[in-house]
Amino acid sequence: MLRTNLSTRPFYNIRAVQVILVALGVIVLVMTLVNLVQLVRLMGSERALGARATQAETDAERLRGETARVRAQIDTKQLAEVGAAAEEAQAIIDLRVFSWSDLFGRLEATMPESVRLSRFEPGVERDGQFKVSLRVQARRVQDLESFLDALEKTGVFRNVLATEDETNPEGLINALVEGAYTQPPRPTGPAETPAVSQARGVGGE
Repeated sequence: MLRTNLSTRPFYNIRAVQVILVALGVIVLVMTLVNLVQLVRLMGSERALGARATQAETDAERLRGETARVRAQIDTKQLAEVGAAAEEAQAIIDLRVFSWSDLFGRLEATMPESVRLSRFEPGVERDGQFKVSLRVQARRVQDLESFLDALEKTGVFRNVLATEDETNPEGLINALVEGAYTQPPRPTGPAETPAVSQARGVGGE
């Protein structure tokens, strides 16, 4: 048989072309398989996430129903009474750990000789603030004002005011002094506050 090559540029290395084509085909097949594996994994992950999302929505709906049921069963009046009782109990606890000696020591240290304490009424406001009401007798208005200024300067008494005052037949001024008191931090060592030390010194004279 006569074989004739009529091409202008004859190409005789047909086997190399076939090898290249086979290699390209193998590469395409491998990439296709990899893509298929990734696609299967993504589809599995999507199904798992969908199932978890559905379960989460179911749980959220159940919790919303339980919350609504619990809220419907709550008695607001009873809840308010419980809250008031808790506040009262906390106030009692605060009073048990309250340093009365420090308070009276500061009062005694700041009270002028011309002012006398006749009645003391402590109290706790709804916001937890400790309030003191003092019935005092003073010889002069200046003595009463000096006492109020001395209380404010301690730094533990605030908003100290004489809410009412009158002069008795003996010429003494009867006044009601009210203010807020904040208990200072207790010292870690045996040292006392200056006010308490001064009060004890006055008491011992």
